[in-house]
Amino acid sequence: MPQVDMIIFVFLFLWMSVFSQEPASKVVADRYAVYWNRTNPRFYRGDYLIDVCINDYLDVYCPHYDESVPLEQAEHYILYMVNYDGYTVCDHTAKGFKRWECNRPHSPNGPLKFSEKFQLFTPFSLGFEFRPGREYYYISSTIAENGRRTCLKLKVFVRPSNGCVKTVGVHDHVFDVNDKVDNSLEPRDDTSHESAEPSRSDVNATGCPRTGWPLLGPALLLSAALSWL
Repeated sequence: MPQVDMIIFVFLFLWMSVFSQEPASKVVADRYAVYWNRTNPRFYRGDYLIDVCINDYLDVYCPHYDESVPLEQAEHYILYMVNYDGYTVCDHTAKGFKRWECNRPHSPNGPLKFSEKFQLFTPFSLGFEFRPGREYYYISSTIAENGRRTCLKLKVFVRPSNGCVKTVGVHDHVFDVNDKVDNSLEPRDDTSHESAEPSRSDVNATGCPRTGWPLLGPALLLSAALSWL
C-alpha cells in the first residue's frame, strides 16, 4: 500500500527532525552552590561574588550540625535581599526584604537548602524577576555572644545574554563588574525550599522556540501524504 508507506516515511522524517536539533537550541542551566556559614573562606574578605546567566540556579546551603552540638552554639541566619546601599553597610532595614531563614541546624534530612532561579519572568504574582546586566545582593547579619557583629554577604551578577556561554556543572567564580549599579529593588518573593531541577530542553534565551522552521518541511510532506488518501 503506497499510501501507508508514504505516511510511515513522513512520520519517521518528522521524528528525526525533532530529535536532531542542533545543541545550540538547547538551554543548559548551571547550578551555583553557596555554603552560608562563617567558616566559608569565600566570605572572609567580604567580596564573595558569582556571575550567572538567565535560567541558572543558586543553591544556598544552611549550617548543619549533629545532635552533639548544642542549639545555642549552632549558627542561625536570616538572609535578606537588599539594594547596593544595604549590601555596602550590611543593613536590610533601609530597602530590603527577608528571603530565607536558616533555622533548622539539626535537620534530620541534612542541611536546609534554598534554591533561587534567575529567570526573566515568573508565573507567580509575588515572584522575583531578574534582568541581565544587573547585580543582586544577599546579606545576613548576626550579633555574636561577644557583641561582635558578623556580616555575610554575596553579590550576584546576571550576565548579559550575549555573554553567556553555557557549560555543564555546578561552579562559581569571580566576574569583574564595571557596569553602573542599579540601586533599586522590588520586594517580591518567590523561591522554594526544595531544589528545582534545571531544564535542559527549554526554549532559547529570548523565550521563543527554535523548532518551528525545521518542522515546516515535514509538516508539509505529511499534509501532502494525507491528501493522497
